[in-house]
Amino acid sequence: MNEVMLLIIVLFPFAAGILIPLLPFKNRRWMMIFIETAVIINSILVWTLLLNRPEESFTLFKFTGNLSVTFHLDGLACVFAGLVSALWPLATLYSFEYMKHEEHERIFFMFYTMTFGVTLGIATSANILSMYFFYELLTLVTTPLVVHTLKREAVLAARSYLYYSLGGAAFAFIGMIFVIVYGSTTDFVYGGILDLANYTGNVNILLFVYVLAFMGFGVKAAVCPFCGWLPKAGVAPTPVTALLHAVAVVKSGAFAIMRLTYYSFGTDFLRGTWAQTTVMVITIITIVFGCSMAVKERHIKRRLAYSTVSNLSYILFGVTIMTPLGLIGALTHMICHAVMKICSFFCAGAIMYKTERSYVYELDGFGRKMPKTFAIFTVSALALMGVPGLCGFVSKFNLAKAAVESGNVLAYVGIGALLVSAILTAIYMLTIVVRAYFPKQDFDYGSISDVEDPNWVMILPLSLFVVGMVVLGLHPQPFIELFTAIANGLF
Repeated sequence: MNEVMLLIIVLFPFAAGILIPLLPFKNRRWMMIFIETAVIINSILVWTLLLNRPEESFTLFKFTGNLSVTFHLDGLACVFAGLVSALWPLATLYSFEYMKHEEHERIFFMFYTMTFGVTLGIATSANILSMYFFYELLTLVTTPLVVHTLKREAVLAARSYLYYSLGGAAFAFIGMIFVIVYGSTTDFVYGGILDLANYTGNVNILLFVYVLAFMGFGVKAAVCPFCGWLPKAGVAPTPVTALLHAVAVVKSGAFAIMRLTYYSFGTDFLRGTWAQTTVMVITIITIVFGCSMAVKERHIKRRLAYSTVSNLSYILFGVTIMTPLGLIGALTHMICHAVMKICSFFCAGAIMYKTERSYVYELDGFGRKMPKTFAIFTVSALALMGVPGLCGFVSKFNLAKAAVESGNVLAYVGIGALLVSAILTAIYMLTIVVRAYFPKQDFDYGSISDVEDPNWVMILPLSLFVVGMVVLGLHPQPFIELFTAIANGLF
């Protein structure tokens, strides 16, 4: 029965999403109750599965030979599925207030809810074919969210998102084919599945294909030079940008690269090769590029988008170290960044929603007028900087520790990139905080007399994210123990 539940948690959000534009709700309140109830029920189902993990897989249908769409819940899948199902109900609650004055609201929530199921499909995929199927489907269900406002900028952003995503998927497809042809199985197995004993071709071809697939899946993880779509997508409503930048899309890219590296090609095959050097250089460049662009960006959501570009490559840097400690650091930052970044994006969305102001230089004095929002934003800024006691410090420490113990000279360069990024993060995040709390002496507070905090529907999720940052920062050990078991192939 538990195996069937793997299919239910993927299909249930689809069914609920399709019903949203079809059901004759008496008013908006009933629609909100239906959506939030559906999302919470699915999250409960996911956590029920996580606590009673089925050992067997569930095959939806088979193609030919060993090609099938199959679901399985291993340790890595548990982490991603748990993260998604924990954040989605809070993100949905926040979006009710934000979308109150938007048009086509039912269509928006239809795709928003369906994306929940698609992301869980990626998380629970048992093999690379299943993951690729849902990975492509994720592009299709999130594109309408990017283009939602139907303004010219939104259409251009959606077009860019499609071009990048479909191009990246083509590279990822090549990697998938090689894994299917030269793998001993299509299923994900910790340590890799390449049948090197029977491979008679040039090993460099396999390494080249790995780099291609890394870059292909890396499009959604916003690696340089394929990160241009992410800041442009900031024209979408904030619940969408937070979804793209913190939970579903970018984390799916990082998750797929973890699968590709540790569960398909295998780190024993890749470690010490020119392919490892290539992908690690790409992640280091992206770390520095993203935070450098964030410093010069004045639009608050685009600044946070470039911050995401940088922080995602923290995760990928951990992956490219290609050791168990590297995977522990990558998983830690994947969880911590999700909480930190969705919090900061939702704070930015609350500011824009209440004031219709989008640029950093327009935020003078807002700290006094929006005390709750800016207190929460300040905590997220400190966490992103890596201040001890908050989750960002834990993940960055684990990444640096993995780099040192790897003995890889290039990994030491990565530590330098992390330090540079921390300094630049302090600049681009604290600039916002300082302007909000310490405007010029002659600042006229009467000019922002109408500015105030949003209601509890927005503040509640933000407050819970702060709790998450503190808990992960002060008591990370249970998570580290879980990640250690996963990184050593024990779970």
